[in-house]
Amino acid sequence: MVDTAASAPVDPELLGEALDAVPEGIAVFDADWTIVYVNRSAAGILQRERGQLLGRNIWIALPELGGTILHSFLLHARGVGSQVRWHGYYAPAARWLTATAVRRGERLHVSFREASDHGREDAALLPGSDDPEEAADADRERLRFLAEVSEAMISSTLDIDEALQKLMDLVVPRLADWAIVALLGEDRKATGSARAHRDPARVADMNAYLDRPDPGEGDQDSPLAAAFFTGEPIAVHPIPPEMIADQLTSDEVRAAWQRLDTDSFVIVPLRARGETFGGLVLLNTRARGPHSEMEIATTVEVARRAGLALDNARLYGQQIMVAETLQRSLLTPPPQPDDLEIAVRYQPAAINMHVGGDWYDAFQQPDGATLLVIGDVIGHNVDAAAAMGQIRSIVRGIAFDRQEDPAAVLGRVDEVLSGLRIGTMATALIARIEQTPEEQRQSIRRLRWSSAGHLPPLVRHADGTIDVLTTRPEPLLGADIAQRRTDHVTRLLPDDTLLFYTDGLVEQGRTTIDSGLERLVDAFREMGEASPETLCDELLDRIVARRSEDDVAIVAVRCHPQHA
Repeated sequence: MVDTAASAPVDPELLGEALDAVPEGIAVFDADWTIVYVNRSAAGILQRERGQLLGRNIWIALPELGGTILHSFLLHARGVGSQVRWHGYYAPAARWLTATAVRRGERLHVSFREASDHGREDAALLPGSDDPEEAADADRERLRFLAEVSEAMISSTLDIDEALQKLMDLVVPRLADWAIVALLGEDRKATGSARAHRDPARVADMNAYLDRPDPGEGDQDSPLAAAFFTGEPIAVHPIPPEMIADQLTSDEVRAAWQRLDTDSFVIVPLRARGETFGGLVLLNTRARGPHSEMEIATTVEVARRAGLALDNARLYGQQIMVAETLQRSLLTPPPQPDDLEIAVRYQPAAINMHVGGDWYDAFQQPDGATLLVIGDVIGHNVDAAAAMGQIRSIVRGIAFDRQEDPAAVLGRVDEVLSGLRIGTMATALIARIEQTPEEQRQSIRRLRWSSAGHLPPLVRHADGTIDVLTTRPEPLLGADIAQRRTDHVTRLLPDDTLLFYTDGLVEQGRTTIDSGLERLVDAFREMGEASPETLCDELLDRIVARRSEDDVAIVAVRCHPQHA
């Protein structure tokens, strides 16, 4: 006898009523995360009407879901082929939930229910623990850990190397025996990375394996590439021998890998602003075993929280590189005239974007004289750097156009700044090293200079004495004050050394200008016999310790003896 009831089609309306009657929430998502089905219980738990959910993308219908552990669980569930479970606190609804998810083809089927007594009765569903109290404590510990990740990464430095290492400190050994994080450029090559191992004795083996020749980063079939292209986590256990056979390029690397005793790993992509820009790799030894579903879901959330901070640091580093390249393109190398040795340095303030308004210049005029310029635009940012580029170009063009004295050059620059309404003020000092034929036979030079509110140049003589070439104060460039600028002249002898500088070298350490200048004079007296290149480096090392509070520009010139 044939049971016709068993083969009869199911009434969709009857099925819908049955699903609405169950206490568990049931939802189904397609490949694009559109909600194709949701029952009455699920809509109630999510605090929405069914009409607000059906046919809509989950991330649009439930914007508060983003950033929660449930969000990470759903992403993880789509990336694995087996059934996964989760238990935790869903903050938007202020409820503890227990959820089960499984992927069927392109669709993800999820069932979830509210857990009473903070979910203690459901603790048996959590992997690795049969003790309800222990499971509840573990869940609270996960929440505390994720809060720690958020706080640590958000408050982290914008130095990308320090930020990467901070992430390693957070995940090892909390989530893995050892780990690697790498940022990838447009060519899929690593642009920054960090690594850590929980066992100091295994660090050398980790380094030997990771620093091996021909690491095979370009393998498009690797799990890292798969995670990069799909944006989903990849878990591998056990690690197939053929997967790493090509990476064991020598007996040393092979022995290091064996000592690492690694048999599972998880790769989670780092994403921010819709872009995958790196990956986090967690590796476990045989003793620890593979990552649990909850550990993978936690790692996904860690990567999401850390991703934005790392992307900020990455983009900041790119902006710094562009700004530095632009700034240094304006600060050209100095000439090296016969019997003069010129060295220059520029160091941006450590607290700014590695750009500022300090500049130097050195070039020869058509009559053979050497012109030296140093200046400081008011400000310490990109705007100051842009203004610096304008003023430097104006000074250079005017000074080269005519062989005028420095005071006349500064006067014409004032006229241009006023006439073009550039509206920028700056200190500047222009100096011209010149010589008559008779002075050349005697190996004597003249320094002719004019200052627009800049700090005085220094001259160190061969006997160690220092002249501070102080003059009457004159207005800054662009001050729009009708005052004739003045030239000053001094004699330079063989082996004399000239020093021009900006206030970042004098006011370092929040000292006064007078005490800072005295400190500079003492250092110049002591180190002045060194070559100009060495002198510049030693001044930066001693006074600002390579981390200046303000931009610093230096020009040092050695007057070598001349031969008739």
